[in-house]
Amino acid sequence: MSDKLQQDHHKVTPQNNEAIKSASPFTNENGEEIEESSGGPNYIQGRGAQYNTKNRFHKNESTREHIEGIDNWEEGNVKTQYIEQQSKTIVNKVESKDVGMGYSMNPYAGCEHGCIYCYARNVHEYWGYSAGLDFEQKIIIKKNAPQLLRKFLMHPKWDATPIMLSGNTDCYQPAEQKYRLTRGLLEVCNEFNQPVGILTKNSWILKDKDVLQEMAKKKIVSAMVSITSFNEDLRRIMEPRTTTAKQKLKVINELSKAGVRMGVMMGPMIPGLNEHEMQRIMKAAADNGATFTAYTFIRLNGAIKFLFHDWLYKNFPNHADKVWHLIEQSHDGKVNDTRWGVRMRGEGHIAEMVAQQYKKYGKLYKMNAEEWSLDTSLFKRPGIQGSLF
Repeated sequence: MSDKLQQDHHKVTPQNNEAIKSASPFTNENGEEIEESSGGPNYIQGRGAQYNTKNRFHKNESTREHIEGIDNWEEGNVKTQYIEQQSKTIVNKVESKDVGMGYSMNPYAGCEHGCIYCYARNVHEYWGYSAGLDFEQKIIIKKNAPQLLRKFLMHPKWDATPIMLSGNTDCYQPAEQKYRLTRGLLEVCNEFNQPVGILTKNSWILKDKDVLQEMAKKKIVSAMVSITSFNEDLRRIMEPRTTTAKQKLKVINELSKAGVRMGVMMGPMIPGLNEHEMQRIMKAAADNGATFTAYTFIRLNGAIKFLFHDWLYKNFPNHADKVWHLIEQSHDGKVNDTRWGVRMRGEGHIAEMVAQQYKKYGKLYKMNAEEWSLDTSLFKRPGIQGSLF
């Protein structure tokens, strides 16, 4: 890994509600100071969301959404709960046209990483929980995930279409250290020669280097590491339980040297917060062995709109209006966007600038230059003679 990489680092000092400025501002691409804050004395450290939003499926639910109007109340940082269950399915068909995957599998629902912008938060409402703190504190463990995958792959009509691991929540979140379900899924994929793609923010993926290396020799695995910022204070409040950017680069470096095709996901790009870091992220990833890349532009659908707004104004009170309006300008005056082909990229001047940066620096650092695809021809069902095809 390059010794030249220096992480941004500015200390964030807890402040009270009357003096919410940070002692150490950082700057955006225009050199303008962005003042940081810990959000006040009741701010829940180590969590992205600061409260539970209403579950839209619970008609009679009572919630405390307008925290600023409640005296002497705080949510409290509850220890993460692992809720074990026997699931019925593990592989899901993805209907979204602009996501770039046909099938996905997620051994965990909810995610302790706590990324404030995560689109998967809304899915937690289907499980009966809130998209807010519940999403980070109540993690559903699909204990029979490897067995379900084996059963799915044995179906005679399955055609070895690549499956995305972590299409929703991160498969290497802290729960993996205890349950090792992702490891089990990879071992099944390796046995069947089932192609799989991986997306993660966690360095725990290195624990599976042995099986990933075996799969890479057969061209049945590729992996992307998500990096949104080199500013450690921004990452700590925006993605509180993810690994550092420095460690993520180590993941890319180590796995690429082991023969695994590695890429970097830059998402989401948030105007006024991290979009100016795109070139730096792409160059650092390329220097450490990444050969392909992707990005998304921030959009705030469902409950995420309220959670992100609360987070933004607590942590960047003097800069929040500008960031919020820049997001609105990139989604036709709204912060949410459901239009196919537009919602993941945005529109308007800011979104176009980000798209141009992506194209320019992707070409400069030779990202996505190679013709490459996962190999589906090796797929086999154990105990069955002959080729699938």
